[in-house]
Amino acid sequence: MITSVFKKSTPLNYSLVVILILVFFFLFQIQEVSWTSSYFLVFQKISFLCFIFASFFLVNFIIKKNGLSKDNGYAIFFYLLFLLFFPGIFNNPNVLYANFFILLAIRRLISLQSLKASKEKIFDASFWILIASLFQFWCILFLILVFISIIFHVSRDYRNWVLPFIAFLGVASLFLMVSLIFKFDAVEFIRNRAVIDLRIDYFKNNYENGAFSIYVAVALFFVVSMLMTLSDRPQIVHISYKKTVAYFFIAVAVFLISPDKSNDLLLFSIVPLTIMASSHVQYAKQKLNNEIVFYVLILCSLFTFFSQL
Repeated sequence: MITSVFKKSTPLNYSLVVILILVFFFLFQIQEVSWTSSYFLVFQKISFLCFIFASFFLVNFIIKKNGLSKDNGYAIFFYLLFLLFFPGIFNNPNVLYANFFILLAIRRLISLQSLKASKEKIFDASFWILIASLFQFWCILFLILVFISIIFHVSRDYRNWVLPFIAFLGVASLFLMVSLIFKFDAVEFIRNRAVIDLRIDYFKNNYENGAFSIYVAVALFFVVSMLMTLSDRPQIVHISYKKTVAYFFIAVAVFLISPDKSNDLLLFSIVPLTIMASSHVQYAKQKLNNEIVFYVLILCSLFTFFSQL
């Protein structure tokens, strides 16, 4: 039943997802309502919601535009379900903003397979990743994905290898200019964030621990499914799926080494996992298995969301 609802992209699907986002977002926010007395905090909450919506439609655009999914609504629904695992994301501006800029970069890197305007795409992707790193420093690791994309598509032109460094100089210059205008120490800003912390003992309660454990199990299922069945996918999207797998493991690395660790940092892994989950459902031969995957995932996401309220 669920698979039939999202089997085709329709205005009804998008409307349903938008409504669900609003419902779950406000369910989380009304736990503590002191923010309603401050215009600034109200504006901040609205900005969070805008970035969440923008990320949803950007994910959908990336998947549809690059042929990673057929004309269905699986991607946006999976993205919603994975978000519900970690409702704290709804109140984490740095992670929300950084993830949005990473998505802008991924949009350019995935489309690099067309070989059109490759230099502009490499520069743009590097630029957005470096902007994201100002909000969450270790997002800078996503530059690895830029070089992986260069290797896959345009490695013979040496100028493509230089472009990420030019983007670095551009972002560094802008950042230094901003630091001078607002009078803060740029070096100290970076030094405080360029810290490696491999500890995973941040859980505030058993429900956060449970959400993390269930998410890891779900992620392993879809990653293994992708790796085992990649050869069954159309040849034209093989490289895009390989970049998606690399994207996922880089996101895991960002989570593992970041200081001030929380489940919210797993947001960076949700987009590649969404792509892999959509692919799994799309290419699965048995409809019953798809229904089971959807219902199990819905139950897990709802349980983890409400248990953390």
